Amino acid sequence: MNQVKVRILAACLVLCSMTAMGGTGDKQGKLASPVFSKVEYVGNDKVYNENPLESGEFYNPILQGCYPDPAITRKGDDYYMVVSSFAMFPGVPIFHSNDLVNWTQLGHVLDRTSQLDVHDTGISMGVYAPGITYNENNDTFYMITTAFAGSTKLPGTLGNFVVKTKDPKEGWSDPYKLDFAGIDPSIFFDDDGKAYVVHNDAPDPGKELYGGHRVIKVWEYDVEKDQIIKGTDQIIVNGGVDLAKKPIWIEAPHIYKKNGKYYLMCAEGGTGDWHSEVVFISDSPKGPYVPAPSNPILTQRHFPKDRKNNVDWAGHADLVLGPDGKYYGVFLGIRPNEEDRVNTGRETFILPVDWSGTFPVFENGLVPMEPTLAMPAGVENKTGKDGFFPNGNFTYTEDFTSDQLDYRWIGLRGPREEFISTGKKGLSIDPFDTNIKELKPTSTLFHRQMHKAFTFTTEMKYKPQSEKDLAGLTCYQNEGSNYVFGVTKKGGDYMLVLERTETKGRRRDRETSSKVIASTSIDLKKSIQLKVSAEGDDYIFSYALDGEDFQDLGAAVSGDILSTNVAGGFTGAMIGLYATSGNTTLP
Repeated sequence: MNQVKVRILAACLVLCSMTAMGGTGDKQGKLASPVFSKVEYVGNDKVYNENPLESGEFYNPILQGCYPDPAITRKGDDYYMVVSSFAMFPGVPIFHSNDLVNWTQLGHVLDRTSQLDVHDTGISMGVYAPGITYNENNDTFYMITTAFAGSTKLPGTLGNFVVKTKDPKEGWSDPYKLDFAGIDPSIFFDDDGKAYVVHNDAPDPGKELYGGHRVIKVWEYDVEKDQIIKGTDQIIVNGGVDLAKKPIWIEAPHIYKKNGKYYLMCAEGGTGDWHSEVVFISDSPKGPYVPAPSNPILTQRHFPKDRKNNVDWAGHADLVLGPDGKYYGVFLGIRPNEEDRVNTGRETFILPVDWSGTFPVFENGLVPMEPTLAMPAGVENKTGKDGFFPNGNFTYTEDFTSDQLDYRWIGLRGPREEFISTGKKGLSIDPFDTNIKELKPTSTLFHRQMHKAFTFTTEMKYKPQSEKDLAGLTCYQNEGSNYVFGVTKKGGDYMLVLERTETKGRRRDRETSSKVIASTSIDLKKSIQLKVSAEGDDYIFSYALDGEDFQDLGAAVSGDILSTNVAGGFTGAMIGLYATSGNTTLP
């Protein structure tokens, strides 16, 4: 073996010894990459403590935290549901159930960069409002959506596209880009094998009548070529149920067929406190569509904001025939805290639907919603057990030693695998030189905030080498609205810092500022435990160096910047295990 090869082999051996556990060390053995060995998330919401489940009940929402814009389909006894993911990666979480109560997450539909590239976009861009439909004519599942981001395979903005699979448990195809504008597409397959795409779009040029005026369009769809048929598009809803009332943001359309009639169901009123669900009827999938006389069929907009167990913003729904022969609808809603702030984001709810008459109506969808529901006949509540997704109050623990990372852990703007590694000692994060405030992929592993009252605790081994290094926790709503709670270095001291970043002003005049609101020097001879606790709008950040006695770093801070209706956008708050070598949070 020549001397060059010997030197290369020696260098490799040194590098391997330095990067054991995924962490890189300096000459003194200091960890430049943090290792997180334990995580515990505990939810403790008052609504669940005051409303314990009785026999034959389950909790609503069925997916707590930021799981908005649900769409659902069925093949036999199998139900599949997808939700929006925006700039989170992987994209489009997909869930499976046999009874509409107990759900398991299968993974994500868009789990490769060849399907989705959201590299340099704001968190509320990316993937919007997926639709999922099973086509029994060719035994194929279709997921159709809009992505306001580029693609490594399809240059430029990806826009509307579809992916396919014969089995949602086995992964999905690369995208088929669709040649139309607008958002919120869904596919309808008729009994005769013909297919149609409906979506939200702008009115024809020069015909916009007011702000928020949108239309619903339909296209014929070529199943063989996986493309809309040019020239077949037409507007089937202009503005909404009653154009004279200037309805805003007709969107999220779905077509259903029942008793030889075609039904078009859409959201109307925007995604905020005037949100609702409306329905139309026709003799043809391409219309004309006539609105039901009793619209809306679902809304929570007419009730006092201070009502107990407030659920609001209900809409953006999809229907499916349940295991008991009855229809059910999944939809988004929010549960604001006592300050009317939406930190948990838009969640997925379900209600039975009465379709015994001409038009479907959500049962109890026009009265204040309750936190519990009766289960379909013959179903047993197994949520939180046997691998089923939890709801209500629950504790989730993670030591990162299993072979597969739980699907609840997500990245932002890029794959998790580019910065994490797991082993017997836990999770190591290889820091990117970007920080949490930049519109780039960050080396942060996120978990959604799923309760108003929660604690999130982790144990971390880490020794930063300079002020450019930081690792710890982040509570994150978007790149301009977040808290950073982590360990960095100042001179020869290790420092624990808490920074608040907020954005103020309107769109064109918005200004983002960051301020360290608390800091302390710490002794890092051993690991450090970091904790964030929330009770409604109050968040407390604390730490322990002895494994037992937690000390608060500063006073309680407001969760205002973690709220959708303060920070803007479409996502809920997330808690992240965070590391960067491009730190700007300085004590």
